[in-house]
Amino acid sequence: MRVVVLGAGYAGLTLARRLESSLPETVDLVVVDEGDQHLVQHELHRVIRRPAVEDAITVPLRDVLDRATIRTAHVEEIDRGNRRILLDSEESPSSDGRPTADDTLEYDYAAVCLGAETAFYDLPGVREHGLPLKRLDHAHRIREAFLEACDVTGRAVVGGAGLSGVQVAGELAALADERDADVDVTVLERLDSVAPAFPESFQSAVRDALESAGVTVHTNARVTGATADAVELDDRTIPSDAFVWTGGIRGPDAMGRDRPVVRGDLRLDDHTFAVGDAARVVDADGEAVPASAAAAIREARTVATNIDRLVRWDLDGPTDEFPPRLDPFRFDAPGWIASVGDDAVATVGPKVFTGAPARAMKATVGAGHLSSVGAISRAVDLVGEELG
Repeated sequence: MRVVVLGAGYAGLTLARRLESSLPETVDLVVVDEGDQHLVQHELHRVIRRPAVEDAITVPLRDVLDRATIRTAHVEEIDRGNRRILLDSEESPSSDGRPTADDTLEYDYAAVCLGAETAFYDLPGVREHGLPLKRLDHAHRIREAFLEACDVTGRAVVGGAGLSGVQVAGELAALADERDADVDVTVLERLDSVAPAFPESFQSAVRDALESAGVTVHTNARVTGATADAVELDDRTIPSDAFVWTGGIRGPDAMGRDRPVVRGDLRLDDHTFAVGDAARVVDADGEAVPASAAAAIREARTVATNIDRLVRWDLDGPTDEFPPRLDPFRFDAPGWIASVGDDAVATVGPKVFTGAPARAMKATVGAGHLSSVGAISRAVDLVGEELG
């Protein structure tokens, strides 16, 4: 029997580690990811200002997975009907370009944890000129573009004021301050508030933090296109020497760029689960779950329990019993947190925290995740980078 985990982000790594501990030894566990490292995605914006943070937020998969087989490959297609995954891997090239046996991976149960990609919505020039932030090389490219803007006393524009856009804008403003550069950092949001998917108290505190950091905030500002030196809105054009695009997400290529809706049991079908940002999750209480690291990790815990239950039921052999009842997923948000340069905003229940308490919470979240996957030394390093 084979269980396959596609992706080693928050959801995939959390799920794989739990399955390593729970699945019977006879079960083949395979983890597929494009790279050989786990990235602490919610700290990626820090690399823009402090490139050395990269070492603390990347963890070799072989260091944190024991029994799983790790395949470094791009997932081309998921054939759920035949329970087969098509991979594009340098490990198994084919002379005629056709898939070989090594390019396909059959499964009994699979979890799609491939995360989401940046959506450009076919806006003219946005893909060509807008820099996304999903990978380490994106962070380095944003840094280079912004430093060039610093040299010409320019303007940086961030399209999209979700958590990623907010944190990028905060880092850019802080980097300009550190270099004593006269650069205007502007963040644009098409809805009527920053962090629009989050509670109003959090939205208000985040906007205050952005403006205190010197970031110009424009809400109800819909981007319609971009050129090499400007961002176009419905009613005006904003000059830009560096343009970062965090304006939306789409599903992975292997899912047809779609983010299918999964409900309380997180299943796409009887043998395939979707976990984390690769899907739009509606929990067992009918509540839409925001795309976030906190949600992905909690979803993975539920799916680990359910896959283990299904595998053991299958291994027991044919019976007249119905399949096992699966645990429903319910998301109870513990709170929300975002960094804004050297400041941070956090909510715990109805309370909003900023300054040192919020910064300490932010450091604890990243370090807690690293510790949970066995990367203790990197957790210590990250706390030092966050609070140092």
